[in-house]
Amino acid sequence: MRTWVVIAFLLFTALAGAQRNQEALDALKSRVDSARPEDRPGLCLEVAQRQLEAADQLYGDGKTDPARAAVQDVVKYAEQARDASLKSGKALKHTEISVRKMAMKLRDIRRSLSFEDQPPVQAAAQRLEDVRTDLLVHMFGKQKK
Repeated sequence: MRTWVVIAFLLFTALAGAQRNQEALDALKSRVDSARPEDRPGLCLEVAQRQLEAADQLYGDGKTDPARAAVQDVVKYAEQARDASLKSGKALKHTEISVRKMAMKLRDIRRSLSFEDQPPVQAAAQRLEDVRTDLLVHMFGKQKK
């Protein structure tokens, strides 16, 4: 009897923790639009990173549809981070480094998936590489004199 109580308590705690994380993520997402332009890249990168971790966990649990949605959020918020960084001129290097790490993580995730689940993750990794390229061109591209 006591074992069941402990198991029930652990399940309840895990579910409550997951709910709090989702609420915190939703609050973070809502802060993005109202944030100052120089703060926006960091917020977007935080959302993208959390969604990447969630996608990895969801794919590991076999929940492909929610994982695909999380991967789409990774791309969406990485692109928003790029746009905000380019617009404000702040955090360009940090944004590029973070996006590079996320693209590598997506490629690692892709390798662990079944063949039919790989294309959306590969496409997301490629879009993150495009984001990186945009940032690198802005930072190191030839400037008109």
